[in-house]
Amino acid sequence: MDQIQAMRIFIRIAELENFSRAAEDLNLPRATVSTTLKALEQKLGVRLFLRTTRQVRITAEGELYYQRCLQLLAALDEADNLFASQKNQPAGSVRIDMPHSLAREIVIPRLAEFTARYPLITLKLSANDNAIDLLDQGVDCVLRAWTSEGDNLQSRHIADLPQMTCASPAYLRRAGTPETLADLTTHSTVGYFFRHHRPESQLEFADGTQKKIIALPSSLTVSGADAYVAAGKAGYGLVQASGLVIADALQKNELVQVLAHLPPPPMPLYIMYPPGRFLAPRVRMLLDWLIEIFAAVDRKPA
Repeated sequence: MDQIQAMRIFIRIAELENFSRAAEDLNLPRATVSTTLKALEQKLGVRLFLRTTRQVRITAEGELYYQRCLQLLAALDEADNLFASQKNQPAGSVRIDMPHSLAREIVIPRLAEFTARYPLITLKLSANDNAIDLLDQGVDCVLRAWTSEGDNLQSRHIADLPQMTCASPAYLRRAGTPETLADLTTHSTVGYFFRHHRPESQLEFADGTQKKIIALPSSLTVSGADAYVAAGKAGYGLVQASGLVIADALQKNELVQVLAHLPPPPMPLYIMYPPGRFLAPRVRMLLDWLIEIFAAVDRKPA
């Protein structure tokens, strides 16, 4: 059995969840795909898929093997394209994970520039607000608003994104528009729970060189930046977010900035990847491009 071919067949079955479509995609007879998968399962001594006449579902063992296969085949592809970087045309696949808001508002709108610059690199971008295990999930790098805590990741600070305090017009009509921090005693906020984020129901303000933390009551606590902004637009209280993320809501008057003279501290942004890992040219080019675009964002006025 050709182990590399077997791994590629396994990956296509896992991604398409269908033997026939995998065979068609690989331009192979279906019998070859079935026989190869059966031989692979016998070699490994585990079942990779649960199969019925109507469904193909990957097992827990299959999911673990899938992630390892992605890493191994990516390394193999990198070896095959080892000298492409000499022509400034690195090739291969790069997988990156980042928060939904950054993917939607900043990275994806600019991706055409990257793909035009590096047409031989294919990207797999997952949008996610939670911490992930890079090695287990076959991810090359992540963008996050916090540094690595116990994950043993290499971190690089690439930008500070200006933030602002906002609320919906309906909320401000009901609770009043605060002019000073003292006015916040009658206000509420949207809570945010996440182990890497600020504590629940607290807002931060930069008053000169000092940072002031104000704890406010909250009737709703959420997880995830999109839910947080949506709760603010729905009138559940004051929220603090990057101006880039809420620009559309501000333009549509779904959110209104308050306390502009006391802005929140900027949100630091980090790019992280496993330490001691050789950064292939395809990964390095993506990192350099992300640093470039976020440096431009960082230089924009708040």
